[in-house]
Amino acid sequence: MDFNNISIFKPKMEYRRFGKTNKMVSVITLGGMRYKHSNSEPRDQIPSDALDQCRETVEKALQQGINLIESAWGYGKSEHLYGRVLNDELKIARSSYFLMTKGGAKTAEEMRKMVSLQLKALKTDYIDFYAWHGINTLELLNIACAKDGPVEELLKLKEEGVIGHVGFSTHAPLDVIMKAISTDLFDFVNLHYYYFFQRNKPAVDLAAAKEMGVFIISPNDKGGKLFNAPQKLKDLTSPLHPLQWNARFCLGHKSIHTLTFGLTTASQFELLNGIFPAPAPMAHDDARIKVLLDNQKQMVPFADFDTYCMENDPSGLNIPEILRFRTLWKCYDMKEFGLYRYNMFQEKDHWFPGNFPTEENLKMIDLTKCPDGIPLVDLIRETHDGLYRPK
Repeated sequence: MDFNNISIFKPKMEYRRFGKTNKMVSVITLGGMRYKHSNSEPRDQIPSDALDQCRETVEKALQQGINLIESAWGYGKSEHLYGRVLNDELKIARSSYFLMTKGGAKTAEEMRKMVSLQLKALKTDYIDFYAWHGINTLELLNIACAKDGPVEELLKLKEEGVIGHVGFSTHAPLDVIMKAISTDLFDFVNLHYYYFFQRNKPAVDLAAAKEMGVFIISPNDKGGKLFNAPQKLKDLTSPLHPLQWNARFCLGHKSIHTLTFGLTTASQFELLNGIFPAPAPMAHDDARIKVLLDNQKQMVPFADFDTYCMENDPSGLNIPEILRFRTLWKCYDMKEFGLYRYNMFQEKDHWFPGNFPTEENLKMIDLTKCPDGIPLVDLIRETHDGLYRPK
């Protein structure tokens, strides 16, 4: 197919300079995490329905004007799917798109071996953007950036021309992200930031000051399950769909360059054109919607409580996230999203850490950090009762 002469979607894609990389990337990235059978082994065996899904998705993404395709070692079959679809199925010229992938090897030797396997899976001899995947804790930052460690090895691969630019992805607390950016080792950062989670704005600003590319992770799924937004939220963002408004909110920051979308159905592509043009700073009508959304917090007791004073609580509870889910549920009817994310807390993992509020854990909360007049324990119990579902 000739992807220079499009198509039924009438694409209006926009492009931004990805920081110091100087690459002009589409403001929407095709994410690679959500294809069928992604996590089944072995990773190099591709079921026909997964191949069909990936082929259709990539074809539509290219038609839409998307030129950045993202994957990761941790996404199972994703790299093999892209390798097959881009090279064997659609036979797309390698120079017509950018590839980003990620990996979190702990040593230099393991890092080089992983990249070699990823190149083979992707059927390419170079990767435009490679991110160390998951600098989620200070310990992992130290492992990744150790002398003669994995990030140094990625920088050697950059010197060898195997990797174009080295960055990192993160689900970390803000202070860890700021430390990682401040190492000055990286050309770009993949992080969470969207209307319903604005905590990382200082990291976006610091990355911009250092001319780093800024890539927003999962603005539609972890940003609020916006493909399946509740009616109240649709009414508040009308005439835009919540997904469209949230994308415009993010792109209203000129220092944000691209948002990854896990586009796997035709209906999801149909929403894209309503995002453009996406002015930075935010347009007047978008700002009007933001005021409506902001005002919802004034209608629910304690919804506007700045929960980050309770970060790193000795109870092990992720109190800021627990109360964020309460706010989204009570203010915007986003209970489905709360059910989805609340039950993903991982007591012994770094991707989304947090204990559940047993009576023992509740007694361990350091209430001296909580402002007077906030019934913190009651708010946590209310959220748990409404959102917890036993596994």
